[in-house]
Amino acid sequence: MENELLDIIKNLKNSAEIVYKTGDYTSATVLYFKLLFVVLDYIIFKEKGKAPKDHSERFRILQANFPSLYLILDKYYPIYRDTYSLTINKETCNEVKENVNSIIKKYKINV
Repeated sequence: MENELLDIIKNLKNSAEIVYKTGDYTSATVLYFKLLFVVLDYIIFKEKGKAPKDHSERFRILQANFPSLYLILDKYYPIYRDTYSLTINKETCNEVKENVNSIIKKYKINV
């Protein structure tokens, strides 16, 4: 499971970067959020031995065990919901991207 999550992280990070470079910031934001979700699942898996099955479980685990990560997800999750109906600008995409990359760095996830 750990290696599978790492592979998904690498693939999503590469895909997000490619789409970002095209200037499609809405699609890039969606990919950065998918990356964020898998990164959080990886962190949870490493600490708890199992990955959450959905967004609700992820939020509950983070709130109880990783409050700083919960606060980041809680703050930015509305942007993810906005990607279904709004165009996301470069600045907003950059915020999401920077937060994901800082979590990857902080938790020393090799991608």
